[in-house]
Amino acid sequence: MKRILTLVAIAGAMVASGAAFAYDGQKCKEAGNCWEAKPGYPEKIAGSKYDPKHESKEVGKQQASIIAMDARNAKRIAHAKATGKFDFDVAGE
Repeated sequence: MKRILTLVAIAGAMVASGAAFAYDGQKCKEAGNCWEAKPGYPEKIAGSKYDPKHESKEVGKQQASIIAMDARNAKRIAHAKATGKFDFDVAGE
């Protein structure tokens, strides 16, 4: 039984090592340009399942949250400069 488990472990390691060597990503087109698509990744991104299709409304939500975050951070820094201690929650002030 122990021998069977050892053989199964060795076979699993061999399969895993073969999968690791299937894609090395080291074929450089020129010096410093070594990116290579994984096998099965399409040449054309637009219109494929890899196309993110960002909506302007969704991108606008992200920008609005970044602006709000910057405003909160500015309040925190101003409060820290005025009082000498950093307080994370300064919304009530």
